[in-house]
Amino acid sequence: MRLALVITTHERPDALAAVLDSVLRQRVAPGEIVIADDGSGAATQAITAAFISRCAVPVRQVVQPHEGFRVARLRNLGVAATSSDYLVFIDGDMLLHPLFIADHQRLARPGFYTQGVRVHTDAGLTEQLIAAPGALPSFWSAGLGGLRRLYLLRSPRLASMTRTLANGVIAIKSCNLGIWRDDFVRVNGFNEAFEGWGPEDKELCARLDNAGVRRQTLMFGGIALHLHHAPSSRAALPANLARLAEARSTRLVRCNRGVDGHFRSRAGDAQKE
Repeated sequence: MRLALVITTHERPDALAAVLDSVLRQRVAPGEIVIADDGSGAATQAITAAFISRCAVPVRQVVQPHEGFRVARLRNLGVAATSSDYLVFIDGDMLLHPLFIADHQRLARPGFYTQGVRVHTDAGLTEQLIAAPGALPSFWSAGLGGLRRLYLLRSPRLASMTRTLANGVIAIKSCNLGIWRDDFVRVNGFNEAFEGWGPEDKELCARLDNAGVRRQTLMFGGIALHLHHAPSSRAALPANLARLAEARSTRLVRCNRGVDGHFRSRAGDAQKE
């Protein structure tokens, strides 16, 4: 199985640098990496260029102009730049345990998508981790988000035992999500009608559910730390929640505005070359 790691980022170069450092520390490297950038400036471009020069696996950068919160489109753009058969999505503020990729690979099973977990870090711990990203905190460290510090515990055996039992207690979050490429393409990826914060990830997984792709949850593995940041605007949330409700009530499988548009764009660019 070849795995692509898709990383989204927007104007947070210090966090991105720490995250990319944690990617370089993976004991099992992904087969390819895509950095999907939402129109960031020169600092992010410099960090990405330095990472590409250091990384031993293929890395591509895709960029869209920043026109508000369009992370659904950004992730689709990233997927269109990959060729791997399994996709793992993270955000550019998710610091990865050295066995993050290995754990996702171990749990991946045909017919399932994988929801991972995250451990929140407060502003003080975030500052420490950005300064020294290789120094991962322990279970007892200050600055971790309440009971979610339990997600720092790693056990491959328990991860296999709880992969379906944990579905009812862990929310869908695209900042740590694994999907087979064929399943992603079948439902046409993220729905680009979602602009503004949330819940484009839950709507994607609702369509996967409607298509018969089952969910499993990766606990006791795939460990990732969510670096603190101010919350995004919730102004678009009511309209986006209505789209999620419609996908569930109509048993929608394939969205209209999805990843297929980017495949067509890439095919057109290749013909021009």
